[in-house]
Amino acid sequence: MHKFYSNGKLLLTAEYVVLDGAKALALPVKFGQELRVEKIQDPVLKWRSYKKNGKIWFSCNFKLKDLSFTEETDQLTALTLQNILKETRVLNPGFLHPTQGSLVETFLNFPRDWGLGTSSTLINNIAQWARVNPYTLLYKSFGGSGYDIACAQHDFPILFQKKEEEPLVEEVNFNPDFKDQLFFVFLNKKQISSKEIKKYKAEKKDLRPVVEKIDILTEEMITCKKLNDFEKILATHEEIIASVIKREPVQKKLFPDYFGQTKSLGAWGGDFILATGNEDTPEYFIKKGYPTLLPYKKMIL
Repeated sequence: MHKFYSNGKLLLTAEYVVLDGAKALALPVKFGQELRVEKIQDPVLKWRSYKKNGKIWFSCNFKLKDLSFTEETDQLTALTLQNILKETRVLNPGFLHPTQGSLVETFLNFPRDWGLGTSSTLINNIAQWARVNPYTLLYKSFGGSGYDIACAQHDFPILFQKKEEEPLVEEVNFNPDFKDQLFFVFLNKKQISSKEIKKYKAEKKDLRPVVEKIDILTEEMITCKKLNDFEKILATHEEIIASVIKREPVQKKLFPDYFGQTKSLGAWGGDFILATGNEDTPEYFIKKGYPTLLPYKKMIL
């Protein structure tokens, strides 16, 4: 049996504009996905995906010759997986030999709707299994900048920048003294990143001035020593991205009376946000109807 594991992710800076080459601070998280591959006698690919609670959420059988599928529990998921496997085979024609069957099982250790990288961890695991470039596989399947793939492969905070060939990835020393005052709050719904990317790309604009500003904020965030300064960076970042995507920042929209500072992470409108705060922070968000809150140390590797 072969086993592969990839870390989940959170994007602290440069959401959206990371696609245009802005420098992004990204954080691998303590949650991720494992993929196990075991040879079987039947000349078929049997796929089984398990939730955090151990229950199967998706299963499907693929014919090895053409990767057509049968007995799928969800057709859309089967089509998405079929596309990934076909693209993988293009990158490595020897992948999934037509006479050697496999049982593939995937295991998430976080709820699927948390938006911590169900897709990116799968892509990186399949790429490891097939020995292909994970960034190329991502671009040919889901699209995106690739910061999530970088997080899947690293156990430390990273500075990420998308380039035409290979992205630039650098491990950085982001370990703020005030991390005990940082919290991650789930907004009770998963945001579909691929749809957000399409919307963003559909609006053509010159973002070089914005990219330059975000680059500066990202560098400032990495070296920031005081919580007050950190909060100012978060607020400024929110204003800049809001002007680009023409949306209201999450604090103005949902938490105008919050005593700390909040910031969207990744695609706006769902998944987790970052909140600065104190011992009263959990109670505030619980009363607002957002009970899933993780302190920095419980979320970030």
